[in-house]
Amino acid sequence: MQLVMYRPGTSAVWADALFVSMLQRSEEPTAGQVRKAITAAVRAYGRRGCAERVAQEFGDHPETAVTRMRWARGVVGEVFAAPPGSAQDGRRRRPGLRRYRQGKTVAIAVHN
Repeated sequence: MQLVMYRPGTSAVWADALFVSMLQRSEEPTAGQVRKAITAAVRAYGRRGCAERVAQEFGDHPETAVTRMRWARGVVGEVFAAPPGSAQDGRRRRPGLRRYRQGKTVAIAVHN
């Protein structure tokens, strides 16, 4: 048997961080609130700490953890989705970067 290290992608880390954050689905958070909550959770617990807390919740309360993770993954997908047509040359850009056309120049805004 070969031991394989699993490294979660960025969106999985963001979903874990949102899952362990204080934000609640009932609050209907804005994109800015989601980004701040994710940043705060990662700073407080680290990537690994967020994953450990998610695992603990799935062990302690699996019936509610499933629903919360579905919500967290859906919100992360919406908040960090690339705008339609953003990969014009076939390359993918980092989520959260948006291009705005100003005349003939292209300005890139970073959404934190």
